[in-house]
Amino acid sequence: MRKIILLFAIFSLIGVSAFAQKGKVISARSLKDSGNLGKALETINSAIDENNEKSKKSINWPTTWQIRGDIYRAIYASKDANVQKLAENPLQIAYDSYKKAIVLDEKQKLNNALKISLTMMNTDFINKAVADFQKKNYNEALTCFKNILEIDNLPIMQEKDKPAAIDTTIIYNAALAAFNAEKYDEAIKYYEDAAKYGYKGSNTYELIAQCYLNKKDTLNTIEVLHKGFEKYPESNSILITMINIYLATNKLDDAIKYLDIAIKQDPGNATFYFARGSLYDKTKQTDLAIKAYSKAIELNPKYFDAYYNLGAIYYNKGVEQVDIANSVPTNNAKQYEIEKKKADDQFKVSIPFMEKASEINPKDTYSLESLKTLYYRLKMMDKFDEVNKKLEDLK
Repeated sequence: MRKIILLFAIFSLIGVSAFAQKGKVISARSLKDSGNLGKALETINSAIDENNEKSKKSINWPTTWQIRGDIYRAIYASKDANVQKLAENPLQIAYDSYKKAIVLDEKQKLNNALKISLTMMNTDFINKAVADFQKKNYNEALTCFKNILEIDNLPIMQEKDKPAAIDTTIIYNAALAAFNAEKYDEAIKYYEDAAKYGYKGSNTYELIAQCYLNKKDTLNTIEVLHKGFEKYPESNSILITMINIYLATNKLDDAIKYLDIAIKQDPGNATFYFARGSLYDKTKQTDLAIKAYSKAIELNPKYFDAYYNLGAIYYNKGVEQVDIANSVPTNNAKQYEIEKKKADDQFKVSIPFMEKASEINPKDTYSLESLKTLYYRLKMMDKFDEVNKKLEDLK
């Protein structure tokens, strides 16, 4: 009989111990509700202390982790500096606590309460992500955006017989944060997810391409741009990016091909004609370059670079002709004068373009130096002195 009484006493003690630990959890919630967050935190942490034999019951109780999440969320929301010092990154700890509660809550008794908490937490993470992004804490912002996306996809957050919500804005912002954090592989992943839903149109493809470009992966850069152009053939910005990539990689034939497409789509764009002129200039197709630069000036009469490049073409033609003149045998003075005059004629054609360039941008020393040489060459000494003074004033 004594043995039976003793066993009953042992079981009673176990029940009291378990109740005491769960009572501690409930006490932690009361302390949180009354605003005593320091004591609430101390109490809830003692209930999940793995080194404490008494915590074995409360540590696996889902309500423990739910209340722990509530306490850390309250710490995060507090404006009291002393409360804020209680925990580092309390919002993340709160979220991890709620996830632990979900795992332990096999009977899903806490579903409604946890869903409400996670919905509010979504807003917390959005606000924190925006604040972190503005402070250029891009890694922290990225973590917040990733948490938001994870919350949206938790089974507990899903409505019956409805697919999970797709928040393309958050996906795109996660990509932006990853990009700014220089985590280009992650940025590519999120940008590609956004692109699947057509978010931000062609711009998203350009950003994917920029990620690959920053990784020095030219092959994938061009491949992505081609995909973007196939999907958004009207996008001038993708075309321009492709053209620039082809120019940078010296694939001039491809650059000209896509530049022609760009001009067909936007024939009034002077920049495209200037780019075409630069390409023809680079490939020594001088007559075509002159034609393209002239068209750029027709469309934009104040196009400094087009005037300067046209002037440079004729200037260089003059220099080449000077070399031809200098190669004439010294005993053939008549032929020398003929060739020299051809050079001077090219220099004379160059002058109006250089003068116009200098008029558009009076502080450009390159056009002034060119004019100085041209005036000296053609013995236009009054203008030479004038340009020389301008150069002195700019020093």
